[in-house]
Amino acid sequence: MAIVQTKDIKKTYKQGKVKVEALCGVDLIVEKAEFVALAGPSGSGKTTMLNIIGGLDLPDSGSVIVDNNRFADMNQAGLASLRLHKIGFVFQAFNLIPVLSAIENVEYVMLLQGVPKIERYNRAKAILDDVGLEGKYNRRPAELSGGQQQRVAVARAIVSGPAIVLADEPTANLDSKTGEDLVLMMKKMNTEKKVTFIFSTHDNMVMDYATRLVTIKDGLIVNDENKS
Repeated sequence: MAIVQTKDIKKTYKQGKVKVEALCGVDLIVEKAEFVALAGPSGSGKTTMLNIIGGLDLPDSGSVIVDNNRFADMNQAGLASLRLHKIGFVFQAFNLIPVLSAIENVEYVMLLQGVPKIERYNRAKAILDDVGLEGKYNRRPAELSGGQQQRVAVARAIVSGPAIVLADEPTANLDSKTGEDLVLMMKKMNTEKKVTFIFSTHDNMVMDYATRLVTIKDGLIVNDENKS
C-alpha cells in the first residue's frame, strides 16, 4: 500500500532576482514499511522533496498524497494535524527542547495529541528502552552525547506510531560508528514495527543500508534502485 504518492512536483525559489528550480516535476511512490534513501549533491532538491512530503513546504504545482490525505484538499490546520499525528521528523540538528529531559522530549508530541499522562510516560519509557536509552530518561539533552540525542529524536518521531518518518541528514553531525549504530537502530524499527522511513542523505553508509535508493539531481529523479 502506498504511503506517499507525489505527481509532477515542481518547486521554484527566488534568491534575490534569480529563480532556482529546486524540483522540476518529480513523481515518487513509497510503499508502507519501505526504508528509502534520497541521495544527491547539495542543491539537488532532496531536502525540498522531504519538506514537501512532510507538509513543511508546499509545491508550486503537482499533487502530494500521504497516508490517503491529499494535501491540495487540506487547509493549514489540517496539514498541522497531519504532521502531528501521521508524520515523524528527525533533523540533523536533533531539535530537542533543552530544558526538558529525554522522556519529556519524547512525551511532548503525545502531550500535544492529548494522550493521558500515565500512558504518555509508559509509552515514552518503552520507546526509549527500544532505542537503547534505558535509565537515561531524566537526562537533559546537554547531558547526552550527540548519538544519544539523535536516538531521543528518533524515539520522539516514532512514539505515536506515525505513518512515516522523514529524516533529513540524520547522521550528519555524528561520527561514523555512532551514525551506523543509529541507522541500525532505525532499520530495526523498520523491520520490527514496520515504520516507513525516508532519508535525505549524503552518507554512503545510509545509502548502503537503504532498501531503495532514489537519486535526485538538478530537481529530477535520475535513478531509482530497489535493493531489497
